[in-house]
Formats: sequence, structure tokens, C-alpha cells
Amino acid sequence: MRTLSIFLALGVLAGLTGCGYSAGGPYRKGIQTVYVDMFGSKEFRRDLEFQLTEALKKRIAMDTPYRLAPKDHADTILSGEVLEERQAAWAPDPESRQPREKQLTLAVHVQWKDLRNGRLLINKPVELQAVDYLPAAGESEKYAQQRAIEKLSERIIAEMYDEW
Repeated sequence: MRTLSIFLALGVLAGLTGCGYSAGGPYRKGIQTVYVDMFGSKEFRRDLEFQLTEALKKRIAMDTPYRLAPKDHADTILSGEVLEERQAAWAPDPESRQPREKQLTLAVHVQWKDLRNGRLLINKPVELQAVDYLPAAGESEKYAQQRAIEKLSERIIAEMYDEW
């Protein structure tokens, strides 16, 4: 009985102390609002910049303690540009000579700037995200673009964590 009481007390104590993070996670202190500027594009494929901008807004609203705000009321601004989309083909079918597997890679430039002091919080000249897809299984280039944008937005939001 005494051992059970000790384990119970240790469990309660561990639950109260936690791991040292605030309830919202290890995000940067003092930042409350973010303006997400429409990403630019050097790519001729349409709407990639719009889709990435929207994915980032949704992810910030869902996964961070930051609020989205108009530019003139925001603490920070997240901006960038889609630099390139590349395709690569793998494993050609010996009979049809069509690729069985493809890879789509997106390259973007990302900046996160503190508007209060002008300091760059993130400056990634090139951030790459690759996804594989199977045209033979009905997966289209549009499907691969959407997956790459989702993964890229996750990685960009992960960069918004406080530096260790």
C-alpha cells in the first residue's frame, strides 16, 4: 500500500511539473500576431503561391499560439516566394516506357521578420520539399503538389519554434 502511495504521489508531482514548456509549446516569447503576406512565384505553374499562403495561414491558426492579423497591426510578417517546381521520373515500366514513380520537389524562399525591430527571425534562401507519387495508381501531379505544400507548411511552422 505504501509503494502504491509513493508511485501515485510521484505521478501527480510529474504531472504538475511537466517538461518545462508553456501550454502553447516552445514558441517565441513576446510575439502575439503574424501577418502572412501572399507568397510570390517565379514558377509558371498557377496557384502554388496561393495554396502555400493559405496552408500557412491555416497551420498558424491551428498549430501555434499566434493570431493572424492585418499587416499594420501585426508583430511579425511571414513572406516568401515559390522558386521552382521540379519533376523527376523513376522506375520506367519496361513495356510502356512510362515512369511508374515520380517525384515532385518544391523550392521556396521564406522570411519571417519582426516588424517591431526589423530583425529577421527566419531567413531561408532555399527550403526544399520533395514528395513521391505513383501516376500508375492514379496519383496526379496536382495531388503531389498538394502533399508537398502541406509538408512544406508543416516545416515552415516548425521553424517558428523558439531557438534552443
